[in-house]
Amino acid sequence: MKKIFITGLIAAFIASCAGTNENTMTVSGKVKGLKKGTLYLQHIVDTSLINIDSLIVKGDGNFSFATEIESPEIFYLYLDKKDNNDINDRIMFFGEPGEITINTAWNTFDLNPIIKGSESHDKLTEYQKVMSRFNTQNLQYIKTSLDPKAQNNQALMDSLQELSDKNVKRGYLFALNFAMNNTDSYIAPYIALKEVSDANIKYLDSINNTLSPEVANSKYGKELKQFISDQKSNQEK
Repeated sequence: MKKIFITGLIAAFIASCAGTNENTMTVSGKVKGLKKGTLYLQHIVDTSLINIDSLIVKGDGNFSFATEIESPEIFYLYLDKKDNNDINDRIMFFGEPGEITINTAWNTFDLNPIIKGSESHDKLTEYQKVMSRFNTQNLQYIKTSLDPKAQNNQALMDSLQELSDKNVKRGYLFALNFAMNNTDSYIAPYIALKEVSDANIKYLDSINNTLSPEVANSKYGKELKQFISDQKSNQEK
């Protein structure tokens, strides 16, 4: 019994030295072709983008970050390439405890990075793929409406506006339904807050009331509950 107790203490000591526990998120991977630059792990606190950690890369694109998180939320991997250009240098991902890998390339940093290890991010990707179809369709309507021939045809312009309105509405309804059908995922309160916060309060209430206990107690779950409470208070004034 004494030997077992000592072995347990050693294991606990090793775990504490490793600096990881069930709330640790490890983000690692490789930026192919990156010879020099600084990588930052970031997230939003209140309304400010905050650096959590940084890593100077010299000659090797491999990286690794480890941080404690309270609950799954949106994080960013930002690459400062020292080129005075902030465009296409930030990857957004839904972080959660565990090991997450992000592999990308220096010259196409935020274009189609391969992100694995986060169920919440997989669900976000599923949502974004469908939403991109609505966005692409709306851009097509806008492009058509900018054609001089179309602008000289009022009937066509009215038709394009009607089609665009219907397309936006379908995308909005999809977002609401996606959140309602995934209330056991941390993506649900995130969509409610970031995508459809101006929806009728009864729909947001429905999403909030059906969240799983873990999701309801998460960062976005708490924010959604507070947002709904504030909206109801404003309506009563």
